Amino acid sequence: MAGETRRAVFAQPEWLRHVPASKQLPPDVRVVFTGCGTSFHAAQTGGWAVEALEVVLKPPIADIMVCVSHEGGTALTMEAEQAFGGDVWLVTGNPESELAERADEVIVCTPQIERSWCHTASYTCAVAAIDALNGEEIDWLPAAVEEALLQDVQPFGQERVIVTGAGRDWPTAQEAALKLREGAWVDASAYLTEELMHGHLAAVDENVRAFVLEGEGRAEERAHDAVAQLEKLGCEVTLVPTRHPVVDIVQFHLLTLAVAEARGIDPDPIRRTPGSKWAESAGEPYPYA
Repeated sequence: MAGETRRAVFAQPEWLRHVPASKQLPPDVRVVFTGCGTSFHAAQTGGWAVEALEVVLKPPIADIMVCVSHEGGTALTMEAEQAFGGDVWLVTGNPESELAERADEVIVCTPQIERSWCHTASYTCAVAAIDALNGEEIDWLPAAVEEALLQDVQPFGQERVIVTGAGRDWPTAQEAALKLREGAWVDASAYLTEELMHGHLAAVDENVRAFVLEGEGRAEERAHDAVAQLEKLGCEVTLVPTRHPVVDIVQFHLLTLAVAEARGIDPDPIRRTPGSKWAESAGEPYPYA
């Protein structure tokens, strides 16, 4: 089980080496990023981001909209492209999609389409591509991810999980919770660190497993406050040091694999195996089962 997900997780260093870094967004223009699901989490690492449905409902005023869509066929992202009034750039793994045909610029960030529906490598490559568009150096990321993949990550037994972060780490918290939901069927939720401290702790007890992304500066201070409060409530909590969204998410990729294996779950189809109620409700069974 987890053949395609595991393959993609450990292919990340090689895939990241192929992320193009030659194209940058023009200076002095207003840029907004968009996408859905994992792609929206990647979009948020680039700066100002608006979820695709929100773009459709109220198109943002910007010069360029960068759409993130791994296969280039996400329905709401395509609607967002049509609703937006400026130039559209696309970060994708599919240069031949309809969305790619309509985009003004296309950045192909992966060497192939990821076969697992529990997307991992396509996320980190999209984040790296967005970094490059913003003029950031990305040549150090493959080696950093190789090192991160050496972590010994053990599964947990709790059924409820929270992941919290602030600032740069907020997209990582959202993506980490989504991977655990998709790949290990865990009731995982993401919270902004400060929001957790203002009410959401009421549902936390010793049955919750928590991961707090450390961050830096004031975010780091509040992360330590959150850890202390969670521990007082009897919650098993891990403070996760953070460096960069591409590197930080790897621990949660490994955690998803570990929990899924311990529970006998195949993360590849995110439950949509042929004949399942999940496939019937979505109308799209996993083709590689």
